[in-house]
Amino acid sequence: MRGNAAVLRESGTELTIEEVEFGELASDEVLVRIAGVGVCHTDLTAQSGGVPLPLPVVLGHEGAGVVHAVGSAVETLSVGDHVVLSFDSCRECATCKAGHPAYCELFAALNYFGTRLDGTATMSRGDEDVHGSWFGQSSFGAYAVASVRNAVKVDDDVPLDILGPLGCGLMTGAGTVFNVLRPAPGQSLGVFGLGAVGLSAVMAAKAAGCATIVAVDLNPERLKLATELGATHVIDPSQTKDVNWAITEITGTGLDFTVDAVGLGSVVRQAVEALRSPGVCATLGLQGLENEMTIDQGHLLIGRTLTGVIEGDADPHELIPKLIELWREGDFPFDRLVERRPFDEINEAISSARSGQVIKPVLVFDTA
Repeated sequence: MRGNAAVLRESGTELTIEEVEFGELASDEVLVRIAGVGVCHTDLTAQSGGVPLPLPVVLGHEGAGVVHAVGSAVETLSVGDHVVLSFDSCRECATCKAGHPAYCELFAALNYFGTRLDGTATMSRGDEDVHGSWFGQSSFGAYAVASVRNAVKVDDDVPLDILGPLGCGLMTGAGTVFNVLRPAPGQSLGVFGLGAVGLSAVMAAKAAGCATIVAVDLNPERLKLATELGATHVIDPSQTKDVNWAITEITGTGLDFTVDAVGLGSVVRQAVEALRSPGVCATLGLQGLENEMTIDQGHLLIGRTLTGVIEGDADPHELIPKLIELWREGDFPFDRLVERRPFDEINEAISSARSGQVIKPVLVFDTA
């Protein structure tokens, strides 16, 4: 099978659309014809060299499409099934069996190394290996090789081309609220940074019944959208001398929970200091694998918790269907974050994501 893919040949450069070849599937793999794939901040970090990867490589890890072929041992998926692709996990280690596949013991090998576990590549171009398996899929292309572990079957009557972001960015924000913070109805939650991850956290907080939802960002358009999606209060840091003073004015004692969707040390510190005691801050924003930050111990000793979260600590097979059901009910309108663009405009879509012009670009294919 051959198909076009967007190939990164040198860190920091644009992607080039090239025809690649997909070899024989492993027994537990599926070949998916991509309908749409989101552009995620982690893809941008990898493109810039912030994640060490073998080159050439195909990125993309928010894919959704139709199963085109299945490996010999695949029993739970069939040709023609609609699937959303997420991160890969072994499903067998102690962490996976405990319900935390995002912290799989083989996470790095399955998602970051550019090959299958046996060292083989999923794609080639002539005699050259083209590295894939990025988050178990490499879906910046017309086709992607995934496995039954990270391909989540979904109903045929949902808009398949925009579902891909549910497999990473949207799952990260919503999963952090539902799986990690778990606010009770009536509690308060603040979100720092209103990209796709942060706005997903806002929507999830509303769905969870939070009475006070504070959204913090420098972009007035995103603050407006956050209000429409469930935020009860918005703060533009450039328009106030002290964000945490403003939060105290709103809540009286500080927030029960905060979400950092930026990753800058100054923002993480602010999100911790905005908490009441006790309170929990979850940091999600990725600025690079080495990103030193400083927190005063005094801010933690009074009962505050700072925790990092990967992929919303979610099992995609459980959370993705839940998010789709919430969308059907009007409680998770993630489609408002999406802007569709044709696949051949991938570099323009990446630029629009880097600049913040578009919250969630999704590259779409003609799957007729």
